[in-house]
Amino acid sequence: MAAPDALVDKRLVNSVTEYVKNYMANYDGSHDFHHIERVLGLAKHIDAHSPDVPERDAQVVVLSALLHDVGDKKYLKPGEDSSSLVYDLLISLGSNEKLARKVQTICLGVSYSSEVKDPARVQDLIKSHPELAVVQDADRLDAIGSIGIGRLFTFGGARTQRSMDDSIQHFHDKLLKIQSMMKTEVGRKLAEERTQRMQEFLKWWGEEAAFSSGLPAPVSV
Repeated sequence: MAAPDALVDKRLVNSVTEYVKNYMANYDGSHDFHHIERVLGLAKHIDAHSPDVPERDAQVVVLSALLHDVGDKKYLKPGEDSSSLVYDLLISLGSNEKLARKVQTICLGVSYSSEVKDPARVQDLIKSHPELAVVQDADRLDAIGSIGIGRLFTFGGARTQRSMDDSIQHFHDKLLKIQSMMKTEVGRKLAEERTQRMQEFLKWWGEEAAFSSGLPAPVSV
C-alpha cells in the first residue's frame, strides 16, 4: 500500500494547491483546475491500489499530480522556464531541494509526445522515479473515456480551431493508443473501460454522420 496521508506535508500541499488554482485560472476548460483535481484523485486511487514500492513517495505523487501542467509548453507564459518552474516554486514554498528536484523531473516526464519521441527515456525515469508511472497514468486516464471526449472537443475549439472531423481523427492518432502505454495494472484496467467507451462513441458518430450524409452506415469491426 502507499505511504499514509500522515507523511504528506499538508501545509506544502495546500500552498501548492492555491498556486495551481491561480496559475490555471485562465486555462481553457480542457486543462483547468478541474482537470488537476481529477488527475489528483486518479493518482491517489492508483497509488493506493498498486503494489507497494518502497521508493514510491505519496507526497511526491500528490505534488506531481497537482503540478504536472505547470509549465506545459501549450500554455507557457512569457519569461517562464518550463525546466525549472516547478522546482523554483517548491523551493519558494519551503520544500527541500531533493523533493523539489524529484517533482520537477516527474512533471517534465509526464508528456505523451515526449514519450513517443523517446520511450526508453521514460522507462529509465520510472525506474528511478516510480511516482511517474502513477501520475502519468492518472493524467492519461483523464484524456480518454467520456471526460476525454469532452476535453478533446473543448481543446480543439479553444486552442487549435480544428474541425470536428479533425478531432475525430485525433482519436485514432492518439487517444485509442493510450491504453497500450499505461504503466500500472490499475491504470490498464481503467484505460480498457474508458477506451471501450470511446470506441462506442466513434461507432455512434459514424452512424449519425452516415445517416446525415445519406451514405450507408459503416460496418462495425
